[in-house]
Amino acid sequence: MSVAKRVASLAVLAVACGWSMNAAAEEAAAPRTSEPVLLEGLIITGSAAGARDVAGSAAYLDEAALDVQSYADVNRILRLVPGVTLQEEDGFGLRPNIGIRGSGSDRAGRIAVMEDGILIAPAPYAAPAAYYFPRMARMDGVEVVKGPAAIKYGPLTTGGALQFFSTAIPDAEGRLGGSAELLGGNYGGLRAHGVVGGWAPVTGALQVGGLIEGLAERSDGFKVLDSGGDTGFDISDAVFKLAIRSAPGAAFTQAFELKHQRYDETSDETYLGLTLADFATGPFRRYRGSQEDVMDVEHSTWQATHRIELADWLDLTTVAYRTETRRAWYKLNDVLSGGALRSISAVVSDPGTFAEGYATLVGAPGYTSAANALRVRNNNRAYVAEGIQVVAAARFETGPLSHRLELSGRVHEDEEDRLQQDDRYQMVDGRMVLTTAGAAGSQENRLGEASARAVFIQDTIQAGRFTANLGVRYESIDLKRTNYLLGDTARGTVLSVNRSEVEVWIPGVGVSFEATPNLLLIAGVHKGFSNPAPGSSSKAETSWNYEAGFRFARGDLAVEAIGFFTDYDNLVGVCTASTGGGCTIGAQFDGGAVEVRGLELTTAYDLGPIAALPFAAPVSLTYTFTQAEFGASFTSAYEPWGNVVAGYELPYLPEHQLTLTAGLHGDRWRVDGVLNYVDETRSVAGAGDIPAGRRIESRTLLDLSAEVDLAEGVAAFVQVQNVTDEVYNAALSPAGARPGAPRLVLGGLRLKF
Repeated sequence: MSVAKRVASLAVLAVACGWSMNAAAEEAAAPRTSEPVLLEGLIITGSAAGARDVAGSAAYLDEAALDVQSYADVNRILRLVPGVTLQEEDGFGLRPNIGIRGSGSDRAGRIAVMEDGILIAPAPYAAPAAYYFPRMARMDGVEVVKGPAAIKYGPLTTGGALQFFSTAIPDAEGRLGGSAELLGGNYGGLRAHGVVGGWAPVTGALQVGGLIEGLAERSDGFKVLDSGGDTGFDISDAVFKLAIRSAPGAAFTQAFELKHQRYDETSDETYLGLTLADFATGPFRRYRGSQEDVMDVEHSTWQATHRIELADWLDLTTVAYRTETRRAWYKLNDVLSGGALRSISAVVSDPGTFAEGYATLVGAPGYTSAANALRVRNNNRAYVAEGIQVVAAARFETGPLSHRLELSGRVHEDEEDRLQQDDRYQMVDGRMVLTTAGAAGSQENRLGEASARAVFIQDTIQAGRFTANLGVRYESIDLKRTNYLLGDTARGTVLSVNRSEVEVWIPGVGVSFEATPNLLLIAGVHKGFSNPAPGSSSKAETSWNYEAGFRFARGDLAVEAIGFFTDYDNLVGVCTASTGGGCTIGAQFDGGAVEVRGLELTTAYDLGPIAALPFAAPVSLTYTFTQAEFGASFTSAYEPWGNVVAGYELPYLPEHQLTLTAGLHGDRWRVDGVLNYVDETRSVAGAGDIPAGRRIESRTLLDLSAEVDLAEGVAAFVQVQNVTDEVYNAALSPAGARPGAPRLVLGGLRLKF
């Protein structure tokens, strides 16, 4: 039986059993009035208060926090969380690069990314660094978990986990509730977002609920293509939810929710950046060699979630899911120079040596390149992921000790299907002319598959002011890559089949001690793990991770400081086009022993009462200090590492990051600002002063937002990103200097009903 059929069968069985038990016991059991929290068994925090109780580092941004700036760019949201490293790419957050505590940021491929309790990467085991990411405008909450608590999610446990919570069904009974916003701005920016739904009684014991949500986002783009044309994006995102829950007083408190989400994107994005000289004179320019580049993405999610409280001390959560993603990024891959094809990264990095290639990329009017000088790759891939997870939680006591015991199991399968081709173009008077069309599958024709079984056990033990979380995760992963004859779309000829198996135990221990009613001391240790890709001969990435610190809260003041240390047995680098290419895409490289150390600091306070202001004046500070270095010398074909000497610093890992927020909040108005500073960093491993050609300069950005209530449930809102219009280079990969977004303005109306 396929996983999909097992998913459907078990989901129906779980719901049927739950409702039948409810009916049989309704009269015999004492009624309870509490409503279920549907995802409680699948998540770690669920609220800002829940994050403060975790015996480890955790942060939760709720709906109110997200509404302050109403960011659509996940990079700007995660600047509010310490320990997170971000490498910007397109200025809109379409393809985020996210790392946690030095885990490596390329395509968020080294952290677990989840939505509503399930892994949301297109192929979390076979290809975690794939190219779909949830849109922030439709999220109610964001959770970031680091340290030993993160092993609950897996399979990637080194840095931590990032989880998003989609809009909940409005808590409106007997009527419709929801919200809407219509915002417009410069560069053709537009966001239209609406949610409507609610709950209605079906019988005395049941309530039915539903939600319909639609999101449309677009921009013409802020870059200027030399040949003319858009450099922006169009996105549509829709979510449908249908739910049933027991009414207050039912014998068994339970709920079932079916969720379907559909995402479509077309973005005129490229990997081709600029030389440093061209960036200095025109940072928002795009060469004519990128005029054919375009990304098309389709993504869908089906998810069924059921939770039942079988007793006061026992609850069971079951989730079944299937995601499908198709994406084709048609983009320039390399260019002819000196009689050979050169990667666009190499040409842009050294336009003097590769003068012919540079001239072809620029494509000035009147210039004609050699035939077939530009190779454009249709990176055509399809992904499927499906599985089922069950979590049981029991609460009991043994003498003076209270326990919360969790037992979870997950069965999961996913795959990445590559059927790619290369087309060749000639640059003629500023226009790319197709000269040779490639056949489907003639560049890459392969299937990567993963099948995983995971078990997680954790006992949270409390004895007075002391709490200990003792957990262990077991992952058994079967990996397979099948290479087919190039151009054989029927796939009748198999060239090779590579199989591998990975089994790993991932333990973790977190402890906390309430030293005073205001001061909580925390510490933890856990094993970090990242599985290899299908067909890879590289070892799994493993590490031991340590953290210790405190949380302090008194009145309006909150302070948290946590030091961390990550000791890699073997750091793994994965070749992707986003790292600059120059190697076989998907190849893995061993970096050996690496040490990462750092400090995370957050503090928040309301200055309003102290200054006797007639309004609130919240301020907060988030700071991260990070140092990371290789423990051995080696030479690597992985472009971000190159020739490494022991003691070299890791690339794209700034030493200092700081975010300061401040606001003034009245009864019917508010103004808020976010000031973010990121230290300089290097694009290639090294030590000492960073050479100009490998340096990402430090930068400071200011964002402002304001909102005023016009009437009950109606507000005017305006947001300005990069108020000072600072021009900065966000990265030197994949291929050349890339500008961060200039000043972006978005304003309009918000409604809540």
